[in-house]
Amino acid sequence: MTRGHRRPTPTKLKLLRGNPGRRPLPENEPQIPAGIPEMPKHLNRIAKQEWRRIMPELARVGLLTRIDGTALAAYCDCYAQWAEACRKLRKTGMLVRGTKGDPLINPLLKIANQAVDRMRMYLIEFGMTPASRSKTKAAPKPEERGDAEAYFDWVSAREN
Repeated sequence: MTRGHRRPTPTKLKLLRGNPGRRPLPENEPQIPAGIPEMPKHLNRIAKQEWRRIMPELARVGLLTRIDGTALAAYCDCYAQWAEACRKLRKTGMLVRGTKGDPLINPLLKIANQAVDRMRMYLIEFGMTPASRSKTKAAPKPEERGDAEAYFDWVSAREN
């Protein structure tokens, strides 16, 4: 991506990072209350396990709203595809025999790589990679700050 076409960072993530660019934060950005999205029923067993693993952590730092369920479910689906492809790769190996008996790269490797690329996109969006996490300051513990919205309102007021 070129420098002028970067995807905007969510304001809550900027606040957790301490607004390192010191750019003005959007004034009229829609404020969606923090909340726990409902886990979609269509997720398979592996995707549901991943949802249950990461959702509480994202909610704890106030990065989830009820409408983020679709993006979180898409990440969990990608995770499940990657995990399944890796499981099958362990059984079949990186190379398979073609129709003429020649060795070919296992198509499962492409599936795994594509899933991990899509996962990475969602991981960055939710601040779940080491690089994106290193730019994020931990929010005070809930008992120290009251509810998440009050905390973000307080931080926003301090910056203005």
